[in-house]
Amino acid sequence: MAQEDFKPRIGDYAVSTVAGERVNAYVPKPLPPIPPVDLTGLSGLVSDAMLALGRLDGVRSIAPDTSLFLYMYVRKEALLSSQIEGTQSSLSDLLLYEDDEAPGAPIDDVEEVSAYVAALNHGLARLAEGFPLSLRLLREMHAILLATGRGSTKQPGEFRQSQNWIGGTRPGNALFVPPPPGDVLDLMSDLERFLHEEESGLPPIVKAALAHVQFETIHPFLDGNGRLGRLLITLYLCEQGVLEEPLLYLSLYLKTHRQTYYSFLQEVREHGRWETWLEFFLIGVRDVAGQAHEAARAISAIFEEDTAKIADLGRAATSARALHRTLQRRPLMTATTAAGLSDMTFPTAMTGLQNLEKLGIVVEMTGKDRGRTFVYQRYLNLLSDGTEPI
Repeated sequence: MAQEDFKPRIGDYAVSTVAGERVNAYVPKPLPPIPPVDLTGLSGLVSDAMLALGRLDGVRSIAPDTSLFLYMYVRKEALLSSQIEGTQSSLSDLLLYEDDEAPGAPIDDVEEVSAYVAALNHGLARLAEGFPLSLRLLREMHAILLATGRGSTKQPGEFRQSQNWIGGTRPGNALFVPPPPGDVLDLMSDLERFLHEEESGLPPIVKAALAHVQFETIHPFLDGNGRLGRLLITLYLCEQGVLEEPLLYLSLYLKTHRQTYYSFLQEVREHGRWETWLEFFLIGVRDVAGQAHEAARAISAIFEEDTAKIADLGRAATSARALHRTLQRRPLMTATTAAGLSDMTFPTAMTGLQNLEKLGIVVEMTGKDRGRTFVYQRYLNLLSDGTEPI
């Protein structure tokens, strides 16, 4: 398709005034794009991405308890998405923060990651109740996302009433100026309609990709747009039944290729090249879903190997086995938390953890007598792949 054929897809500009400065704010065209996106050259990638998602959703065949992967994969996505925005927390930081007994758990950045987990869980719970994927639900999730941390003063749960911008020190030298605040509600209502329309016949995975760009272009909130826009991908795929559980941590791909990610968003806005963005997005879904599936297989193998080691403990195996099951859900925790979650006394838990330490299954990470914290190191190392702060 020639470049001039893309012109109808390119949005218009509206004058917006900020502190006396007049700027051109970008107003995107409604979805689906016109002319329609050409999936001819992308059909193979669509199939590959859907197949990879299907295999990922089938981790039940690897381990009967999918909740083990779900608990940690959701936290991995939350961490990665927050890191794209500059958060410096690690997966260990998050797990320490979630353990009330853990000494010295970090507070600042990790609160944002924890809020992301809470926002996603809220959205999924609402969908499970039969509540539609709607502007109201997005506002509810945004309120949770910005309940604490640096964005808590940026009108949580409310569409913006003022002009924002991306990059630069003011709208006049910004990399991108989203639509004027007066256009936000209409644009978001159009996006909501697109999420539920069926006339275009577009596959859900393609609609998720288009909706994400549109959300980021509208930038409807004063803060948290990147994180909520990435949450929208997962929420929509779950709502459409493409994923039964939010096991996809796509932000790993977007973090790794973040400059390309941002440039492709701008390519759509300036040149209408939706197909270029779709290719990038579908490759990411295919690759990350495949990686997550392989990680699940590797994690299951670790669990099996360590279960076999525990069997050699004889009478001490009972408590060690119970603690091992708890560690599969919480790979980093204090001895006090381990005792509570495993329904045993502290001395019994402490002895069991020391037995696991002798077997090389856990490592005590504080070196102290009080507030001892144990980590299921091999498991956490696998989960932490790619989560180093930027």
